[in-house]
Amino acid sequence: MTRLQCNRHKLFHHKTFFVKACFLLIFSGTIFAEQKARFVVTEATKQGSVEKVLEYTKAQINQMSVPSEKRGVIIFLAGLQEQLGLYEEAQATYAKAAGISAGDAEEMPKKSNEQLVLDAVRCALNYGEYTLANRYLNSAVRNSKSENIQAYVKLYEQWSALCEAEKSEDVIEPLEILKTYAKLPSMKSVHPAILLTLWYISGDSSYAEEIKKTFANSTEASIVKGDIQLLPLPFWFFVPKLGVAEQGVGTFSQGIENTETVVVKKSEPNQKFTKWQLGLFKTENNAKLLCDELKKKSFDAFVVSEKRASGTTYYIVLVNEDSNGSVADKLRSSGYDCYPVD
Repeated sequence: MTRLQCNRHKLFHHKTFFVKACFLLIFSGTIFAEQKARFVVTEATKQGSVEKVLEYTKAQINQMSVPSEKRGVIIFLAGLQEQLGLYEEAQATYAKAAGISAGDAEEMPKKSNEQLVLDAVRCALNYGEYTLANRYLNSAVRNSKSENIQAYVKLYEQWSALCEAEKSEDVIEPLEILKTYAKLPSMKSVHPAILLTLWYISGDSSYAEEIKKTFANSTEASIVKGDIQLLPLPFWFFVPKLGVAEQGVGTFSQGIENTETVVVKKSEPNQKFTKWQLGLFKTENNAKLLCDELKKKSFDAFVVSEKRASGTTYYIVLVNEDSNGSVADKLRSSGYDCYPVD
């Protein structure tokens, strides 16, 4: 065989190998194809701890390239961060998902990019960043043709104004606007949230009664009845109030109203938690205000700081457990939700 024939033979061999390799890749797609969002989410929930779920999900996102599937996993991550109270991280993650021009991933919850922007707004308000919230609200979402989206834009604008308020006079105008919104058919999708805000800021029990009567199975009704406690986040905790919004003492989960029996939340027997977390703030003074309020109510409260990977320092309000293991019950009876810390 001549040198030329030998080279041609080698070239033919390489081409044949390449074709076979392509054939294998095509027909074994389940091995080489990128994982779907639904699969990633399912695997994430098997990771054993919250930290590992977050770590696994972030690692998978970095390896994904199909826009719709990647967007689906990012939305899952944002929702998880929000549930964990990581509002700054959730805000950024929702915004990242909203910036991806793609449809919904297969077998994943459907969310438009406009909805994701509003999710980012809500998270920004939850940690007191009304300036950032306003920036999101002034984006393309303001021109949405969806009545539901427009309703949330208008609601969140007033929430932002309340978040910015520093004294009682500052909340009067937003409340008047919300009272007007409560009468508009176009705002019906956020009607429970409007009523809850009016009740919480003004202390007017008529709003609470309307929530329980008209929206008996809503989250807002559960808050009014005392089945759910509002977290002491900057938006809810530090907004100046015109009155005291008194929650109920709790009812059965079925929503039975006229009953003398109430749910009493008990700590787990033989619990080993030594501290309870109440608030997470970016401003140290806000954390100290909550801490001082707790001390006035005889709770052994203190503030610690924690610097996150993002570079942001958070101030966490903690309360020490007592010898009876009853601090959680006392906190919840006083209107504070809390989470155990080892």
